[in-house]
Amino acid sequence: MQLRLLEYFVALAREGHFARAATACNVTQPTLSAGIAALEEQLGKRLIDRDRRFIGLTEEGRAALPWAQQAIAMIDGLAHAAETARGPLRGTLRLGAIPAAMPVVGHFARTLGAANPELTLSVRSLTSREIEQALAAFELDAGLTYLDHEPPAQVIAVPLYTERAMFVARAGSGFDDHKAVDWPDVLTQPLCLLHEGMQNRRIFDTNLAGRGFAAHPKATADSYVALLAMVEAGGFATVVPEGYAALIPAGTWARILPFAEPFPASRVGLVVLDRRPSSQLAQAALAAAHAVKLPRSYRHR
Repeated sequence: MQLRLLEYFVALAREGHFARAATACNVTQPTLSAGIAALEEQLGKRLIDRDRRFIGLTEEGRAALPWAQQAIAMIDGLAHAAETARGPLRGTLRLGAIPAAMPVVGHFARTLGAANPELTLSVRSLTSREIEQALAAFELDAGLTYLDHEPPAQVIAVPLYTERAMFVARAGSGFDDHKAVDWPDVLTQPLCLLHEGMQNRRIFDTNLAGRGFAAHPKATADSYVALLAMVEAGGFATVVPEGYAALIPAGTWARILPFAEPFPASRVGLVVLDRRPSSQLAQAALAAAHAVKLPRSYRHR
């Protein structure tokens, strides 16, 4: 069985479209379709439901997909291990990071690069659920995500810091003389928050409900940059992780305040898939997570 046929199958399952899968594999659509047909013939099972377009995976296709993903990952790991056995680690480390952890990516990248100067880092902003799914599908080598709320399964985790929420309002909006804020005052503001599909928002709503409150934001987004842009433009306030607050220069447009009664801190860390043998890229990510030095503004591990 040719590895390339498995790659066609996995790409089609991921893309859900013959033309996009062919582009991802750098082949023509007829070549990809012929490869899928050849794989089905070898297995004696139909893997794809299709008419003139991709409809979905058959029951046999869904059962075969994790094995195809694992086979590709194992062959890639074998080749990588042989290539770098006596030399520096090369290739691309694929990292998924929840938006809340993006400010930490720079510190991780610096530590990883210092130990592996010939390694390239590719970072994707993903939800915690997307990170878990991509790790299981061998589409990521590591992830930066929450460790305690909806924890990912079958992973090795390295705690990095505990997250603290901060309130951000535009200077001159009534909070200039405050040293801290209370939740009732915050919830009367025109808030912009992450949408409910983001884990940070689910944690936020759960903690609010535990105190008898609920948030009704005027705007939502899947990016803290978008939230801060709305606050900077005026008319909104928001709640962000402390790491984002640290990126705003002091004395500028923002008033950044802690909460008088903060929510319990949430641990954030690096995760890799728990499998043996572990890939060299996963090992490099774990080593960097153990070695990274974060600024004092982060409450560590």
